[in-house]
Amino acid sequence: MPSDTDFPGDAGTMSQYPATPRTRVKQLPKRGVYDRATVHAILDEALLCHIGFVHDNQPYVIPTIHARVGITLYMLGSAASRMLKALSRGVSACVTVTLLDGLVLSRSTFHHSMNYRSVVILGTLETVDDPQEKLNALNVILEHIVPGRSTEARGPNELELKATTVVRMQLSEVSAKIRTSPPIDDEADYALPVWAGVLPLSFQPGLPMTDPRLSPDVPVPSYVDHYDRSTLQERS
Repeated sequence: MPSDTDFPGDAGTMSQYPATPRTRVKQLPKRGVYDRATVHAILDEALLCHIGFVHDNQPYVIPTIHARVGITLYMLGSAASRMLKALSRGVSACVTVTLLDGLVLSRSTFHHSMNYRSVVILGTLETVDDPQEKLNALNVILEHIVPGRSTEARGPNELELKATTVVRMQLSEVSAKIRTSPPIDDEADYALPVWAGVLPLSFQPGLPMTDPRLSPDVPVPSYVDHYDRSTLQERS
C-alpha cells in the first residue's frame, strides 16, 4: 500500500478550504461546510463520485470511482472513455459526492427533505502519465473500495495498465453541504396529527457470495466479512 509521499502535489496544512464565489453555498448557507477534515471524511466514505463536464457543446454527468490522497482526488476510467479523453485535455469539470443519511418526513408535503452529506469540487483534471504514480493511484483506488484488498489481489499487467486511465484533480475550490436536522415545519402545522420524523438510512453490506469457481479451501477475508465504510480513517 503506497503512502502519501508516493504522490506529488499534496502539500498543504490549511484547516479549511476557502469559500470562493464559485463554491460558496448560497441556498441555505448555514449548511455550507468548508472544514477540510469534514470534506475529506465525506470523500473517503463515498464509493462513487459524479463528474460533470461539457464536450462538443453537450453536457455530461458520468459516475466513476475515486480515491483521495491528501489534497489530490484520483479517478478511474477506461482508456477508450470519451469522458476521460476530453477531461485529460484540460476541460473544466465539476466533481460531486453525496451520502444519503435519512429521509425527513414533515407534516406538510412541501417541507419533506433528506439528511445528507455532500461535496462539490471545481477544477481541471489532469491525466496521470507517470507509471509509478498511476500504479500507486490504482492501488489507492482499490483500497478505497475494499481496504486490505490490494495486498492480496494480483496487480495489473502491462496490457491492463494501458487499458486504464487515471486522472487527478487538486482539491482547491471545494465545499460541503450537510443536513442533519429533524423536520422543520410551519408553526401552525405542528398541531397536525401526522407522524413526522427522520427515517435513517445507511450503507449495509449483505452476506458475501463466494464465486462458484473459487477453491473451497479459500476462506472469506476478514475485510470482506467485516466490511464497514463508516469506520474508514482519513487519509490526510
